Amino acid sequence: MQTDLYHVVPTVPTQQFITVQAPQMGPKPARYTCPSCKASITPRVEYVSATKTHLCALLLCCLCCWPCACIPYCGKSCRNATHYCPNCNAYIGSYIG
Repeated sequence: MQTDLYHVVPTVPTQQFITVQAPQMGPKPARYTCPSCKASITPRVEYVSATKTHLCALLLCCLCCWPCACIPYCGKSCRNATHYCPNCNAYIGSYIG
């Protein structure tokens, strides 16, 4: 008596990875395609205070220039630029300067 044994190998579904490269953001608005609404837009830019902004203000205070400590909060070079779509208000990206 001979028995046939079947070896069952489970099949594993293959995974496909899709890499989407985010556009390079700059400190100023430029032409982009919104990933949400697919429109060609010039984004709305909001400048947000960041750690760099606070450190510059702290440095000015430590150097006895405390009256000038508000300058990093008024300028755009010490703050991050956050880009939003003007059509659908979707977040597009940030520039950390």
